Amino acid sequence: MSRVSRERRPTGTSVSASTRRRVGLVVLAVVPLAFLVLFFAWPVLAIIARGFGEGGVSDMLARAQTWQLVGFTLGQAAAATALAVLAGLPLAYVTARLAVPGRGLLRVLVTVPFVLPTVVVGLAFRALFGDGSLAAIVLANAFFNVAVVVRTVGGLWSHLDRRAEDAARALGASRWRAFTSVTLPALRPALGSAAAVVFLFCATSFGVVLVIGGARYRTLETEIYLRTVNLLDLPGAAALSLLQLAAVVAALAVGAAARRRREGALALRSSAETTRPPTGGDWVVLAAAGAVLVGLLVPLVAVVLRSLTTSSGFGLDGYRALTGGGEGGVLRISVVEAALNSVRAAADATVLAMVLGGLAAVVLARTRRAGATQLLDTLMMLPLGVSAVTVGFGYLVTLSALPSGLRDSPVLVPFVQALVITPLVIRIVLPVLRSVDDRLRQAAATLGAGPVRVWLAVDLPMSARSLVTAAGFGFVIALGEFGATSFLVRPETMTLPVAISRLISRPGELNAVAAYAACTMLLVVTALVVAVVERIRVRSDTVGEF
Repeated sequence: MSRVSRERRPTGTSVSASTRRRVGLVVLAVVPLAFLVLFFAWPVLAIIARGFGEGGVSDMLARAQTWQLVGFTLGQAAAATALAVLAGLPLAYVTARLAVPGRGLLRVLVTVPFVLPTVVVGLAFRALFGDGSLAAIVLANAFFNVAVVVRTVGGLWSHLDRRAEDAARALGASRWRAFTSVTLPALRPALGSAAAVVFLFCATSFGVVLVIGGARYRTLETEIYLRTVNLLDLPGAAALSLLQLAAVVAALAVGAAARRRREGALALRSSAETTRPPTGGDWVVLAAAGAVLVGLLVPLVAVVLRSLTTSSGFGLDGYRALTGGGEGGVLRISVVEAALNSVRAAADATVLAMVLGGLAAVVLARTRRAGATQLLDTLMMLPLGVSAVTVGFGYLVTLSALPSGLRDSPVLVPFVQALVITPLVIRIVLPVLRSVDDRLRQAAATLGAGPVRVWLAVDLPMSARSLVTAAGFGFVIALGEFGATSFLVRPETMTLPVAISRLISRPGELNAVAAYAACTMLLVVTALVVAVVERIRVRSDTVGEF
């Protein structure tokens, strides 16, 4: 055999292996993309089409009430975003820079509000401020999103090289001057990304505004729900969904631009230890962080106390009522049965999201074409940027075209919940898969392992902790999902957040204390899951980028 023929064979083999690899990645990508098209794109496009119909966008734009809704939605979101950023900065500094005892517990306490069901947060602030309080809405939305600021900004802050700041101090700059002239510009990309995401969450807040605002304060999100459920004004609701979608896309564009700038800022990372014991002015920041932490704990304590309080004093009447359907037969099933429905739906949604998100993460980690990677990543993140209420409303519009077995099936609830948590799974697992040295995979393949065996032997062990983290956070978020689920559940398949909403909206003291008792159950479960996840979490702060 000639030398030329010996050299060409490996080349041909390499091309064949590369082709098989590309085909395999395409096959893997088809599964999550097909799910995205059927259970996300189709309902959302149906809303867009209906919004441009008669009585849609043109009519809604001509109404002064529409612009009042838009103004209130954006105004309360901007106020809550500013408050969340200001409250999150001291905590971000403490977790990123100071070597203080209990930092792990601090992370748990900060993260719990972010993964709490929105209904629980709404009832917590309703217990403190009562119904119809604008201040309560702003504070509740800020409370809900402080963790986003702490995780996103703190994640970058912990990797900034301290030497630039130290040099400014050595040249005579005060601590504040060094922070504003050196550290703050470096943190600006993370601050912009966090602010954009927080604004997005506040603008699409549903459970918080519905529970606290009632009929007095409405955002686009709650108005869509009320027009659909109470007024049966589907064209008007669709038009409002389009307006909200435009605001969401704008917020996502700002966040994406900030995230790209943040990736450039990550070049400032230093391998040197960035934490140190607190000194001098650090105690002022610690005091501010402590005050914020107390502010985060007060609503949670209020929920627990309210669940134990009746007109006759402290008691367990609310917890005893969980075995029934509420005062006056508000629910067709007991609260305990609703809780079991929530657990089953959340477990199914988590399994589905782990499959879809895991496949998408593998494809994104292995694809070498930047354009294809960016396109797939954007498509898989779309559910994060569209209101859950809009998606749930879209399901109502498209249900008639589904087979009757699927249309009446309870599987729609875990399907829509999986849409919500799949982007979370991708964001947690993807950085770990990208960090795996490809030479390990090549070595396993050289030893005769196929693609599946390579994944089991190399990728799975190295990404195990991130997978557990994704599953834990995904489960608690699905457990408390309320916006889309409220459109899809039937009386016999009602989930716990929907049951809490029904209880609190009906008269009767027993209904109220039962609702707070159910909230306490969700609070305890959420705190336990977050504590376990925090113990085994990966070192990256990927979760905070939500």
